[in-house]
Order: sequence, then structure tokens, then C-alpha cells
Amino acid sequence: MSEASALIAEDEPLLAAGLHTELQRLWPGLKVLAVVGDGQQAVDQALALRPDVCFLDIRMPGLSGLDAAHALAEDWPEGAHFPLLVFVTAYDQYALQAFDAQAVDYLLKPLAADRLAACVQRLQRQLAARQGAAVELEASLARLRAVLGSAHAGAPQPSRLQVIQAQVGQTVHLVPIDEVIYFEAADKYLRVVTADREHLIRLSLRELLPQLDPQQFWQVHRSTVVQARCVLSARRDESGKAFLTLRGRDEILTVSRLYAPLFKGM
Repeated sequence: MSEASALIAEDEPLLAAGLHTELQRLWPGLKVLAVVGDGQQAVDQALALRPDVCFLDIRMPGLSGLDAAHALAEDWPEGAHFPLLVFVTAYDQYALQAFDAQAVDYLLKPLAADRLAACVQRLQRQLAARQGAAVELEASLARLRAVLGSAHAGAPQPSRLQVIQAQVGQTVHLVPIDEVIYFEAADKYLRVVTADREHLIRLSLRELLPQLDPQQFWQVHRSTVVQARCVLSARRDESGKAFLTLRGRDEILTVSRLYAPLFKGM
């Protein structure tokens, strides 16, 4: 298995240093990319560095470890491997919440060497399985590319949508693309929101995006794409998120941390 990476979020420096030291002993190939002391730093650094594993103390200043995990799940780039999560806590009652947050494991303070060793082995197995699946997928894609050769070299680019055809019962409403303020994923549908009404279409955001002009429509969240000219203002908060006020609509759209850099002053 190639070198793995980790982030440690722990607000007690001695415990953070102890965990770091023990991980170096038990897992020499693990590279600890950052050690941070609160939940917001954990989110910011994890999004920036994309570690394979995050060790998150559940009780931290500001965002708790559980809150940080939820924020990461919301903002993590689509298609990138989500980190394996290990929660660290002094309180056993948080175990169920940890597993509800898709944790691979949880550790109780004070950390027991044998328990941490078992956790490391579990993480290594999961990362090895993930890497094996990725290698197999890449090999399959390589074979497919070889078969296809240059067949796609001259293929036309997908045409840009000019009109959305939204069906309601036996009626199909034709919505000019310039009238759409934003698209929002909703279960198996997309909400198509204009100034005066909404439509539902059976199309995924992934299928829609290649048909939109990226200069005209900006993705601002994993589930939201907004028409840039319909954004009146963007307000950023201390957590790094941004909130959009729209022309023609009263609601406020949330921009995840991943896309917030789109909204900077000129």
C-alpha cells in the first residue's frame, strides 16, 4: 500500500502529541499532514489537504468532532475519496453517534496502545481495499481507452441547453435557459427555479452540468448551480461559507467552502 496520510484534531496538546507519537510507532508509513486544535481548523485543513484518515476529538472548541464530520460530508469534493474517520472521546456514550457519522472506529481516552493498534490495522485494511479497487478501475479504464482509441477525438462537444422541457402531467412547459435562476438537486429530480415558478425535471446535476455554459452557470454547492447574473450579493461568514442574495427570489442560497472562492472582490 502506498503512503497514507492523516489529520489529527485534538484540543489538548499533550493528547495530540501522544497520539501523533503512537501513530508514528505503529504506522511508520503514515504521514500526519496537520495537527489542529478545533473543529473549524479540522474542516479547513481536511478540505485543503485531503488526508486519507481524520482523527477527530468529539469535544472541541467551536465545531465538535461530529459537527466537523458533517461539515466535511457536505463540502467534500464530488469524486474524491472521503477520509476514513476515527473519533476520539473520553465519553463512551458518543460511540453510537460516531458510527452514525460513518466513523470507521472510535477511541476512548486515555488511549490504550492495543486498542489503537487494532484501529490502525482496521484503517490499513480499508485503505488497502480502497486502493485495490481504484487500481482495478484504472486498469479497466485504460483497457477501455485502448479499445476506443481516438474514436472520441473528433466527437462534437455537447450542445448547450437553450430550453428546459419540464413535463407536468400531459403538459410540457418550455423554460428558456436564461430565465432559470438556479438548479437544485432534490432526490431523483432537479428543481428548476425561475423568478415566478418552479419545475421538476428527471435529470441529475451531473448530467446537466456539461450542457450548461460554465461562464453563465456556476456550481456553488454539490447540489446547487446558480446563474451568475442572478446573484445580487454574496456574504461570507467566519466559517468560510458564503450566502447568496438573488435577483427575483427571496431565499438565500448557501455556498459551500469548496466554492466560496468564486465570490471575491475585483
